[in-house]
Amino acid sequence: MSGTAEGQPRVAVVQMNGRADWKGNRPVVEGLLDQAAVGGADVAVLPENLLAMPADPRDLVAMGRVDTSQAVEDLRDMARRTGMWLVAGTLPFAPDGEDDPDRVVPRTLVIAATGDIVTHYDKIHLFDVTLPDGQESYRESAVFRAGSEPVVVDTPAGRLGLATCFDLRFPELFRRLVDLGAEWFCLPSAFTQATGRAHWEVLLRARAIENGCWMAAAAQVGRHADGRRTWGHSMLVDPWGEVLADCGESPDTVAVATFDRQKRDRLSRTFPVRDLRRLR
Repeated sequence: MSGTAEGQPRVAVVQMNGRADWKGNRPVVEGLLDQAAVGGADVAVLPENLLAMPADPRDLVAMGRVDTSQAVEDLRDMARRTGMWLVAGTLPFAPDGEDDPDRVVPRTLVIAATGDIVTHYDKIHLFDVTLPDGQESYRESAVFRAGSEPVVVDTPAGRLGLATCFDLRFPELFRRLVDLGAEWFCLPSAFTQATGRAHWEVLLRARAIENGCWMAAAAQVGRHADGRRTWGHSMLVDPWGEVLADCGESPDTVAVATFDRQKRDRLSRTFPVRDLRRLR
């Protein structure tokens, strides 16, 4: 599947109400990727916690040692069948080279249209917070081990800088990705309803504007097995901060937008924010 007639790349964001296991999520993911392919997407970005949103987040540790391999093979098949690149994130994996029976790594895979796994990114910033109202508290570090390395990769939509959910609040990561050549960012996410309502759109637009890059943010939405509610509003944002598409709070939906390379080139010439940086 290729992009527009003018050769401009098209990127999809997939929004879903994640089920408690891969058996429940697999047919939903497959159907949504089919929609993205019909929409002409060259690359599709999938949400955080793609494998499962279980009733007990600690179940992801066991799933990461048993269920992830099947999900990876399914996703590789979906990439081949649709002819799209997939940004599949996140999936729980056992930590590389170490025995940590109590935690897994939250990993985003980049899968080419051939089904080959091109690279992966392990989420750097973990969501260990209590919300200001004191009603919600999260400790991702109890289940996950953080990554440490920024990752960029060449894709049909340009050079991609990878980030995940809570990473959005750390602009220095995105600046580092730009220094590594990123032209667009992905953000698989499962933002809480409270933090999403307050900060989601403004932070997505800020990261796009300050770096002159597109942002493709794919989110979970609705109530999940553990009672948690996620915000949704998967978005595609252009380098000027214009929201090209917003999935709202609709469950199991897709948005596709064209990345206008000429617009980005014009902005780089006439509004060269990155070139005018003084502090490096």
